[in-house]
Amino acid sequence: MTTPISGISAIAPVSSLGATSAPTATTATPSSSGSDFASVLGKGLDSVNSTQANADNLAVQAATGSLTDPAALTVAMTQAQLMTQLMTTVQSKAVASFNTIMGMQA
Repeated sequence: MTTPISGISAIAPVSSLGATSAPTATTATPSSSGSDFASVLGKGLDSVNSTQANADNLAVQAATGSLTDPAALTVAMTQAQLMTQLMTTVQSKAVASFNTIMGMQA
């Protein structure tokens, strides 16, 4: 008999990390500090970190023999790998965008 996976949290959808709406002439307020982007990015990194910690915890349980559901480890490791790849891609795109903007100023 198998037990449902309960120790793994779901990946938070991007919309819940920071919903944005199309700017309009009456509601658009530019932020000089960029704190909105920074907070969304920070939440994303925290999510990746917690997913990695969960996978590490399950790996330790598997190594000590206390893990009852090996599928939970597989799912957690895959989830952590995919989230790390996503954050790496976001970082690469951000650096490329920054370099493009800096190239326009020259």
